[in-house]
Amino acid sequence: MMQENITLNGVFAVPPLARAADPRRSIDFDENARIVHRITEAGISRLIYGGNAFFYHVTLREYEQVLEWLNHIQRDGIWFIVSAGPSFGRLMDQALLLRRFGVSCVMVLPCGDPRDPTGIRQGLREFVEASGARIIAYIKEESNLGSDPERDLDMLGELVDDGLCIGIKYAVVRQDPRIDPYLEALLQRVDRSKVISGIGERPAVIHLRDWRLPGFTTGSGCIAPSQSSAVFAACERRDFNHAEQLREHFLPLEDRRDQWGPARVLHHAVELAGIAKTGAIPPFVSPLSAEQQKCIQAIVQKLIARENK
Repeated sequence: MMQENITLNGVFAVPPLARAADPRRSIDFDENARIVHRITEAGISRLIYGGNAFFYHVTLREYEQVLEWLNHIQRDGIWFIVSAGPSFGRLMDQALLLRRFGVSCVMVLPCGDPRDPTGIRQGLREFVEASGARIIAYIKEESNLGSDPERDLDMLGELVDDGLCIGIKYAVVRQDPRIDPYLEALLQRVDRSKVISGIGERPAVIHLRDWRLPGFTTGSGCIAPSQSSAVFAACERRDFNHAEQLREHFLPLEDRRDQWGPARVLHHAVELAGIAKTGAIPPFVSPLSAEQQKCIQAIVQKLIARENK
C-alpha cells in the first residue's frame, strides 16, 4: 500500500470511516468508497485512516476487513496509510494482519499508557520486525514519547536514522505555531522533509512557510479537497498570502471541530455535505446533537459551494 521512494510533499487526507446504522455499526465499504472517490478525484493521492476514522476503537476483525478492502481498491498513484496501536499488545496483534496483506507503511497512534523512550524504541522495533512495515510516528502531545523531551526525540531520531520510521505527523497544538521549541528540537534531529504538519488547515501555512515542512494533513479537506489542494499549491509556489486567504474558508468548520471534537464533527459533516452516509459513531464517542448538526450543515454548505465553483 505504499509506493517506493514516495516523498511527503503534498496533502494527506484523513477521512472518517463510514458505518451502517445497524445494531453492530458495521463498516459500510460502499459509502467509504464514495469518500475515497471524492478525495482522489480532486487529486489528493494520500489518505490516512487514523483518528478521524476512530481507529483507536476498531476491533481486530474490523481492522482485518479494512485491510481487505484497501487491498481490493488499491490502485497506482494512491497511497493508503492505515494506523496501528496505540498499545504494544494491540500493535503486535495487528502486525500479523499487516504482514499478511503486505502493508509496507503504517502510522502508529500516540500512546497514553505507561511508557518511556527506551521501551518505545524496543517495542516499535519489534513491531516493525513482526509486521514488515515501516512506520509514521504520530506526535500529538509532547508527552507521547515519554517525559524527557531530549531523550524522547533522540529515540525518534534513531528510528528515523535506522530507516524504521519514514515520517512524523506532527500535531502538537500551539497558540502561536510560529513559536514551538519542541518542533525546533525535533527538526534538529530529523530532516524536515520527513515531518508533516498534522493539524489540518489552521497551522498549515505557517508550518509550510516558516518551518518549511513538506506537507500537511486535512480532515476538512475530505469535504473540499480541491480547496485544500489549492492551499498546498499556493504554498508550493510561495504565494503565502493567497494560501492564507484560501485557508480562511476552512476555519469555521475547524473552529467547530476544535470545540466539539475533530473526528465526530467531521463524521457528521461528510454526511451533511451529501458525500456519503457515514452512519453511526462507535463508542466511546457520542454523536452530535440535532442543534449542533444544524450548525455544522450551514457551515458545510458554504464550503461545498466554494468547492463546486
